[in-house]
Amino acid sequence: MVSRSAEPRAGNGSSPTIDAVSLAIIEQLQEDGRRPYAAIGKAVGLSEAAVRQRVQKLLDQGVMQIVAVTDPLTVGFRRQAMVGINVEGDLDPVADALTAMTECEYVVMTAGSFDLMVEIVCEDDDHLLEVINKRIRTLPGVRSTESFVYLKLKKQTYMWGTR
Repeated sequence: MVSRSAEPRAGNGSSPTIDAVSLAIIEQLQEDGRRPYAAIGKAVGLSEAAVRQRVQKLLDQGVMQIVAVTDPLTVGFRRQAMVGINVEGDLDPVADALTAMTECEYVVMTAGSFDLMVEIVCEDDDHLLEVINKRIRTLPGVRSTESFVYLKLKKQTYMWGTR
Protein backbone atom coordinates (compact mmCIF):
# COMPACT_ATOMS: atom_id res chain seq x y z
CA MET A 1 0.00 0.00 0.00
CA VAL A 2 1.29 3.43 -0.88
CA SER A 3 1.59 5.69 2.13
CA ARG A 4 -0.12 9.05 1.89
CA SER A 5 0.15 12.15 3.97
CA ALA A 6 -3.12 13.45 5.37
CA GLU A 7 -2.09 16.90 4.17
CA PRO A 8 -3.41 18.04 0.78
CA ARG A 9 -0.85 18.27 -2.00
CA ALA A 10 -0.55 21.44 -3.97
CA GLY A 11 1.60 21.88 -7.04
CA ASN A 12 3.60 24.91 -8.09
CA GLY A 13 1.01 27.56 -7.31
CA SER A 14 -1.52 26.96 -10.09
CA SER A 15 -1.99 23.23 -9.59
CA PRO A 16 -5.18 21.95 -7.97
CA THR A 17 -5.00 20.69 -4.40
CA ILE A 18 -5.24 16.91 -4.17
CA ASP A 19 -6.39 15.39 -0.88
CA ALA A 20 -5.77 11.88 0.44
CA VAL A 21 -9.12 10.58 -0.83
CA SER A 22 -8.46 11.81 -4.37
CA LEU A 23 -5.00 10.24 -4.21
CA ALA A 24 -6.60 6.95 -3.15
CA ILE A 25 -9.03 7.16 -6.10
CA ILE A 26 -6.13 7.81 -8.49
CA GLU A 27 -4.29 4.81 -7.03
CA GLN A 28 -7.34 2.59 -7.57
CA LEU A 29 -7.62 3.72 -11.20
CA GLN A 30 -3.90 3.23 -11.81
CA GLU A 31 -4.26 -0.38 -10.70
CA ASP A 32 -7.25 -0.84 -13.03
CA GLY A 33 -8.59 2.01 -15.14
CA ARG A 34 -11.85 0.09 -15.66
CA ARG A 35 -12.50 -0.51 -11.95
CA PRO A 36 -16.17 0.28 -11.21
CA TYR A 37 -16.87 3.43 -9.22
CA ALA A 38 -18.80 1.34 -6.67
CA ALA A 39 -15.69 -0.78 -5.98
CA ILE A 40 -13.52 2.32 -5.73
CA GLY A 41 -16.06 3.83 -3.34
CA LYS A 42 -15.84 0.81 -1.05
CA ALA A 43 -12.04 1.01 -1.06
CA VAL A 44 -11.88 4.73 -0.29
CA GLY A 45 -15.00 5.16 1.88
CA LEU A 46 -17.21 7.13 -0.52
CA SER A 47 -20.43 6.50 -2.39
CA GLU A 48 -20.35 5.58 -6.07
CA ALA A 49 -21.80 9.01 -6.93
CA ALA A 50 -19.13 10.81 -4.89
CA VAL A 51 -16.38 8.84 -6.64
CA ARG A 52 -17.89 9.62 -10.05
CA GLN A 53 -17.99 13.32 -9.15
CA ARG A 54 -14.38 13.35 -7.90
CA VAL A 55 -13.10 11.45 -10.95
CA GLN A 56 -14.82 13.92 -13.26
CA LYS A 57 -13.28 16.83 -11.35
CA LEU A 58 -9.80 15.25 -11.59
CA LEU A 59 -10.30 14.78 -15.33
CA ASP A 60 -11.63 18.32 -15.83
CA GLN A 61 -8.69 19.82 -13.88
CA GLY A 62 -6.18 17.89 -16.00
CA VAL A 63 -4.86 16.05 -12.93
CA MET A 64 -5.22 12.70 -14.68
CA GLN A 65 -6.35 10.97 -17.84
CA ILE A 66 -7.88 7.54 -18.22
CA VAL A 67 -6.44 5.94 -21.34
CA ALA A 68 -5.63 2.58 -22.88
CA VAL A 69 -1.87 2.10 -22.98
CA THR A 70 -0.67 -0.16 -25.77
CA ASP A 71 2.60 -1.87 -26.52
CA PRO A 72 3.69 0.00 -29.70
CA LEU A 73 5.19 -3.17 -31.21
CA THR A 74 1.85 -4.99 -31.12
CA VAL A 75 0.04 -2.20 -32.97
CA GLY A 76 2.52 -1.72 -35.81
CA PHE A 77 5.05 0.75 -34.43
CA ARG A 78 8.39 -1.03 -34.67
CA ARG A 79 10.72 1.86 -33.82
CA GLN A 80 10.91 4.04 -30.73
CA ALA A 81 13.57 6.56 -29.84
CA MET A 82 14.32 9.27 -27.34
CA VAL A 83 15.74 12.36 -29.04
CA GLY A 84 17.73 15.00 -27.20
CA ILE A 85 17.45 18.41 -28.84
CA ASN A 86 19.51 21.56 -28.37
CA VAL A 87 17.82 24.83 -29.29
CA GLU A 88 19.05 28.34 -29.98
CA GLY A 89 16.80 30.95 -28.38
CA ASP A 90 13.33 30.41 -26.98
CA LEU A 91 12.39 26.77 -26.34
CA ASP A 92 8.62 27.30 -26.45
CA PRO A 93 8.14 27.54 -30.24
CA VAL A 94 10.19 24.38 -30.79
CA ALA A 95 8.42 22.52 -27.97
CA ASP A 96 5.04 23.62 -29.36
CA ALA A 97 5.94 22.39 -32.85
CA LEU A 98 7.05 19.04 -31.43
CA THR A 99 3.87 18.59 -29.40
CA ALA A 100 1.89 19.06 -32.62
CA MET A 101 3.66 16.07 -34.25
CA THR A 102 1.67 12.86 -33.79
CA GLU A 103 4.89 10.82 -33.58
CA CYS A 104 6.08 12.77 -30.52
CA GLU A 105 4.53 11.04 -27.52
CA TYR A 106 6.48 12.86 -24.83
CA VAL A 107 8.01 16.34 -24.94
CA VAL A 108 9.81 17.79 -21.94
CA MET A 109 11.99 20.85 -21.38
CA THR A 110 15.10 19.85 -19.45
CA ALA A 111 18.17 21.19 -17.72
CA GLY A 112 21.45 19.52 -18.62
CA SER A 113 22.95 18.33 -21.87
CA PHE A 114 19.75 18.88 -23.86
CA ASP A 115 17.15 21.62 -23.89
CA LEU A 116 14.36 19.24 -24.89
CA MET A 117 13.83 15.49 -24.71
CA VAL A 118 11.28 13.93 -27.05
CA GLU A 119 10.05 10.35 -27.21
CA ILE A 120 9.16 9.35 -30.76
CA VAL A 121 7.11 6.33 -31.82
CA CYS A 122 7.38 5.37 -35.52
CA GLU A 123 6.41 2.57 -37.85
CA ASP A 124 9.99 1.75 -38.87
CA ASP A 125 13.50 3.17 -39.35
CA ASP A 126 12.54 5.06 -42.53
CA HIS A 127 9.70 6.76 -40.69
CA LEU A 128 12.03 7.66 -37.78
CA LEU A 129 14.60 9.10 -40.19
CA GLU A 130 11.92 11.19 -41.90
CA VAL A 131 10.67 12.59 -38.58
CA ILE A 132 14.14 13.47 -37.29
CA ASN A 133 15.78 14.60 -40.52
CA LYS A 134 12.92 16.30 -42.38
CA ARG A 135 10.70 17.55 -39.57
CA ILE A 136 12.64 18.02 -36.33
CA ARG A 137 16.02 19.16 -37.61
CA THR A 138 14.38 21.66 -39.96
CA LEU A 139 12.47 23.45 -37.20
CA PRO A 140 13.66 27.04 -36.72
CA GLY A 141 15.88 27.19 -33.65
CA VAL A 142 16.93 23.53 -33.59
CA ARG A 143 20.71 23.51 -33.31
CA SER A 144 21.39 19.78 -32.88
CA THR A 145 19.80 16.44 -32.08
CA GLU A 146 21.04 13.20 -30.59
CA SER A 147 18.97 10.04 -30.99
CA PHE A 148 18.72 7.14 -28.58
CA VAL A 149 17.03 4.27 -30.43
CA TYR A 150 15.22 1.79 -28.19
CA LEU A 151 16.43 -1.77 -28.63
CA LYS A 152 14.12 -3.30 -26.04
CA LEU A 153 11.64 -1.78 -23.63
CA LYS A 154 12.12 -3.46 -20.25
CA LYS A 155 9.77 -1.44 -18.07
CA GLN A 156 6.99 1.06 -18.66
CA THR A 157 4.64 1.96 -15.83
CA TYR A 158 2.42 4.87 -14.94
CA MET A 159 2.18 4.38 -11.20
CA TRP A 160 3.98 7.48 -9.91
CA GLY A 161 0.84 9.49 -9.25
CA THR A 162 0.35 8.62 -5.59
CA ARG A 163 3.80 8.01 -4.10
